[in-house]
Amino acid sequence: MKVIVIGCTHAGTFAVKEILKEHPDAQVTVYERNDNISFLSCGIALYLDGKVSDPQGLFYSNPKELSELGANVQMLHDVKSVDTTAKQIEVEDLDSKKVTTESYDKLVVTTGSRPVLPPIEGVDNKNVYFCKNWHDAQVLFEKARGKDQRITIVGSGYIGAELAEAYSNHGHAVNLVDTNDRVMSKYFDKKFTDEIEDSYKQHGVKLFLGQRVAKFAGDDELTITTDKGEIKSDMAILCVGFKPNTDLLKGQVDMLPNGAIKTNDYMQTSNPDVFGAGDSVAVHYNPTNTDAYIPLATNAVRQGILVGKNLEKPTVKYMGTQSSSGLELYGNAIVSTGLTMENAKRQGVKASEVIIEDNYRPEFMPTTTPVLMSLVYDPDTRRILGGALMSKYDISQSANTLSVCIQNRNTIDDLAMVDMLFQPNFDRPFNYLNILGQAAQAQADNQ
Repeated sequence: MKVIVIGCTHAGTFAVKEILKEHPDAQVTVYERNDNISFLSCGIALYLDGKVSDPQGLFYSNPKELSELGANVQMLHDVKSVDTTAKQIEVEDLDSKKVTTESYDKLVVTTGSRPVLPPIEGVDNKNVYFCKNWHDAQVLFEKARGKDQRITIVGSGYIGAELAEAYSNHGHAVNLVDTNDRVMSKYFDKKFTDEIEDSYKQHGVKLFLGQRVAKFAGDDELTITTDKGEIKSDMAILCVGFKPNTDLLKGQVDMLPNGAIKTNDYMQTSNPDVFGAGDSVAVHYNPTNTDAYIPLATNAVRQGILVGKNLEKPTVKYMGTQSSSGLELYGNAIVSTGLTMENAKRQGVKASEVIIEDNYRPEFMPTTTPVLMSLVYDPDTRRILGGALMSKYDISQSANTLSVCIQNRNTIDDLAMVDMLFQPNFDRPFNYLNILGQAAQAQADNQ
């Protein structure tokens, strides 16, 4: 069986390893147009902030490892076209410029995503940068090294939010711009983002929310023109989102309107000999039971493994995702899973939300810390649809607990009474998630 894998970051790396493990006789060829594989782009902000001293730790594999496992790894090779009818690809060696045609029995498309390039005048200005891959990380590190800079981050999703914190921690004057009127509005409801915004202001980050960038101009000094004014800066970093890198398969397999490849429960596209995984592929989003585009490393690695397990025949079904995610900003752990109330409304999902704050352990202990919590649920079925938590205390694993609740279609009544340990060092007789479920019960019973 001849297998070709196009692209080798998260999904590609895990797909190759699993294919070789499950199908040791397969002839696996990997084509990667960059000079590195498996870079954890979510670690860029940690690298820029100095929390990761050795950036090589952000790579969890390399071409040598995959080659030793049995793969034919072709770095700096760009696949120019795919013909799924003839089961052939056309690939260019970027060093020699030689173009060859290769055939396959099974094709694995793990081409990832690329940054959205907004239609902004002057976006190609030399002082405007992206933040996606290892090369971007190196450029940003060098650009901001030494003297303090005026740095403008455009986009307040996870990457933009973390970059703003990283640069502010090192004395740079940071501006954070977003077309939405709240930071990280895609992931958290207003009660949470209000507190996040206060943290930014306390650390000197200037917020320019509800503003759309219209123009970049200037050589030594960058002038950023928005629909509400001008911002002077030394550099700007665009973090306005990603789109699936799937032009190679356009018109050949089923896709979402944004170009994300649709797959079945076994990671097969509408062409059964073509598999997809990672940022180029739609996920099965459990809170709404629909396909959605949610580019996360967690989704990519799971999908990559499933490609390897299902390559010859359907074997292990994809469980779908709750899009669980989190970050730490200025000492606050902030996590979410499933739907926010705002996203539920936007998608026409009937939902209610309860928001409470409580200490994670008893007040008689020497110290305790408040936890801000929200729970989104269906008021008719009482099924849990989403949740978020924020605290100076590490509540990150509680998002995983809520994720399992959504996965298993648990209700607020389940969460209210599910057995959790009690020991005053760790929590109350009722864990704070139990208390959150009980608050949702009280609200639902009075609606």
